[in-house]
Amino acid sequence: MAIGYLALVLHAHLPFVRHPESDYVLEEEWLFEAITETYVPLLWMFEGLKRDGVDFKITMSMTPPLISMLRDPLLQERYDQHLAQLEELAELEVERNTFNGHIRYLAEHYAQEFNRVRQTWERYDRDLVTAFKQFQDSNNLEIITCGATHGYLPLMKMYPQAVWAQLQVACEHYEQTFGRPPKGIWLPECAYYEGLERMLADAGLRYFITDGHGILYGRPRPRFGTYAPIFTETGVAAFGRDHESSQQVWSSEVGYPGAAEYREFYKDLGWEAEYEYIKPYIMPNGQRKNTGIKYHKITGRGLGLGDKQLYDPYWAREKAAEHAANFMFNRENQIRYLHHLMQRPPIVVSPYDAELYGHWWYEGPWFLDFLFRKVWFDQDTFAMTHLADYLRAHPTQQVCRPSQSSWGYKGFHEYWLNDTNAWIYPHLHKAAERMIELAKGEPWDELSWRALNQAARELLLAQSSDWAFIMRTGTMVPYAVRRTRSHLTRFHKLYDDIKAQKIDAGWLEKVEAIDNIFPQINYRVYRPL
Repeated sequence: MAIGYLALVLHAHLPFVRHPESDYVLEEEWLFEAITETYVPLLWMFEGLKRDGVDFKITMSMTPPLISMLRDPLLQERYDQHLAQLEELAELEVERNTFNGHIRYLAEHYAQEFNRVRQTWERYDRDLVTAFKQFQDSNNLEIITCGATHGYLPLMKMYPQAVWAQLQVACEHYEQTFGRPPKGIWLPECAYYEGLERMLADAGLRYFITDGHGILYGRPRPRFGTYAPIFTETGVAAFGRDHESSQQVWSSEVGYPGAAEYREFYKDLGWEAEYEYIKPYIMPNGQRKNTGIKYHKITGRGLGLGDKQLYDPYWAREKAAEHAANFMFNRENQIRYLHHLMQRPPIVVSPYDAELYGHWWYEGPWFLDFLFRKVWFDQDTFAMTHLADYLRAHPTQQVCRPSQSSWGYKGFHEYWLNDTNAWIYPHLHKAAERMIELAKGEPWDELSWRALNQAARELLLAQSSDWAFIMRTGTMVPYAVRRTRSHLTRFHKLYDDIKAQKIDAGWLEKVEAIDNIFPQINYRVYRPL
């Protein structure tokens, strides 16, 4: 009989990147890489566990932008082309390395993998959302929602209607996608502020996930720390991230992904191959980029990229099995200790970005597969659970007020509000004010109705926390700046046209075709609460 629970939670999110106005935009490949390296391998894992009778439980957010992109015909078509290029390059590599034994072995590994991705992609008729939904329907996967465009909620709380729009549009989109309302939400960046729980309750949400210190600094201080959820005064539950299990995976110093046997992310064929050979498989303007074919392993800490040894998937898989056993062993000891202290079943909540598994940590899906199998067959100390199932089984919890928090640098809002990105917020706030003003009015014809709804889309897209995040990290900054400015520029043109009752029908049609997220949105979501 299990004496505790482990809840694995994966956050599957990408910003809405879709450019029908251009033949090629590098940032669209964020989605393509995630499909190849994370989402399809996760489906392989789920299918294998189901086939072998392992009753696994995992929770996964699927954000509205990600769902919208996965179901977009244009992006599906472009992914087809992207995958075809990968398949072609891998076959070329097999031929090119006929007499280079180990490289040929790796090239064959990639050729087989890309072919298997193709088979899975076509078997699900290019609809990975429906593929994941089948595991929700079998109660193996619990899919939760997020903010409509991953807006950073604490930095828009002075406009409650803007926060409400992020929540309500997300919940409506989830129900349209999965045929049921969401039970839980991954708050964007796990960012919570006091009072947010009232809106979560009004939106019909049962629980949310916050960082550990959001619980630990709650008032009164929770008796069981992060090892039991707390109920807010509205009845919405908060689950806190467990620091110990997070460290074992996330930490760059002690985390599993840094093992010498694992694949080196930063040494890619796109940067290493002879230029004329690789030119057809990099950017159309001739700039190099990652291809996803990587032949080297991490090898050791402190080594330069030129000192890396060749990768071997066999030994990497063995290391993933070893790490899964270690993770399970540590959770068993942790849960036994906690159960002894608490005299009730603890729950260890372990949330991660989904793309860690497969994209950043190539062996991550293997690790998860081994972990689920070992937990099912090799121990009886704890059970895997969904957060909603845990709440049903344990309906009595302490009532507390969580603390303002996020899972970013230093645990609060600094990563999304600093000298690299502070300039965006006066503009976002002005746009929110104007959207709330527009929402009080009524359309006078079908064209004005479309313009009002498009204004709501543009504001939501401008609010994405991804743009502020990218500005802070220093990668792809021009793109993040351009996206913020373009959505705000479109919004203000729509505002001016609506106020003047002179809407440019041709321009609106083009913008609707580009920023086509939330086709069923109703701008009235921004009306005063």
